Amino acid sequence: MNNTSDTPLPRRAFLARSAAALAATSIAGFPAIVRADNEKILKLGIVGCGGRGTGALANALSADKNVVLTAMGDAFRDRMYTSFENISKTKPDQVKVEEGNKFVGLEAIDQVLATDIDVVILTTPPGFRPAHLKKAIAAGKHVFCEKPVAVDAPGVRDVIATAAEAKKKGLGIQSGFCWRSNYAERATFEKINAGAIGNVRSYYGTYLANSPWTKERKPEWSDLEWQIRDWLYYTWLSGDHLVEQAIHTVDKMSWAFKDVDPISVTSLGGRQQRVEEQYGYVYDHFAVSYEYPEGARGFVYCRQQQGCDNENADEIIGAEGTARINGFRKLHAISGKNTWKYDGPTNDMYQTEHEEMFAALRKGQPLNYGEKLAHSTLMGIMGRMSAYTGKTITWDQALNSTEVLAPKEPLTWDMKLPTPPVAMPGRTKFF
Repeated sequence: MNNTSDTPLPRRAFLARSAAALAATSIAGFPAIVRADNEKILKLGIVGCGGRGTGALANALSADKNVVLTAMGDAFRDRMYTSFENISKTKPDQVKVEEGNKFVGLEAIDQVLATDIDVVILTTPPGFRPAHLKKAIAAGKHVFCEKPVAVDAPGVRDVIATAAEAKKKGLGIQSGFCWRSNYAERATFEKINAGAIGNVRSYYGTYLANSPWTKERKPEWSDLEWQIRDWLYYTWLSGDHLVEQAIHTVDKMSWAFKDVDPISVTSLGGRQQRVEEQYGYVYDHFAVSYEYPEGARGFVYCRQQQGCDNENADEIIGAEGTARINGFRKLHAISGKNTWKYDGPTNDMYQTEHEEMFAALRKGQPLNYGEKLAHSTLMGIMGRMSAYTGKTITWDQALNSTEVLAPKEPLTWDMKLPTPPVAMPGRTKFF
């Protein structure tokens, strides 16, 4: 679990690397498993069989009729078998998982990757993602990688290195930033990035939601089992909800600014409503202000509280107009000098992610969004860092932070893992 990458990276170097990650890579040495063979059976595995993982499986199997699921792994037997039963009903002809290819436990990632799969879906809690992604690429597998890809800066740096290794090997890393695959969002941000509202001066985005599921601890659960099952509420596993859920809004903000890195961030946050033990030690609201070059600003407001109004929307103000987006209400419009409203086709963005991934593999041009995943993930992490400490955090400070959130000792089911205190701005230190 502990990440070891500690090479300092200046902001400009990271930006240069991230920009290069946005295009698909076509490499002469691309593994021959799919080149020019649309009928070849591709074997699929998954590690992390919760709701998101099972949904990703359905998307992957629907994306390409010649993909079959042959290996599954999860930390918990009940989650793995429930997922297997559900996907078997949904896609019976494409589920070919023998009993010997169903793996349970903390080592499931190694066991799944040791099978002859071609592609692996990584949908465990994010705290495991850097190590799992590194192992998948080392094993020569293409990856669908759910967002976010890390919970701390050492994890981000590991992902950057892994993405570079994937490029060398011609391996794909598809991103779980689903709004980048939404047709209406793509058309809107294409207009924005082409200058339809002039230079972007500010972005205001909201992800105001109810509090999601929580698990009541069972007497037989150890500290580790409870925390992994209730992972949303433990920062070492989720990164807190700014990094885990509202990261979609953070990523759209980055998109509006053409994926240029922010200079710094100043955040507020706290824990007002969710104070019981099952909510771990994460916050339930954040207000985040990012500083961009030339005085531009990005603002992200998010909360997970019951009984409050919900909203998921974006307002991007430019020198010559304003773009407004509300994906759930199908609103994508620009007012000002270049008035425009999206009236094109709609799509299932989750399905499109997988269709484009497998289409690219069939062409021998694997998509590699690993660095983009790392870039947007770090933006969320630095927002959390600022809120937890009460300090303004620069991009370079965040990128080169040495704080590792995972337990220092190897994970075992019987280990003692007390819940840390809730972060207190002005007292919690930045590392």
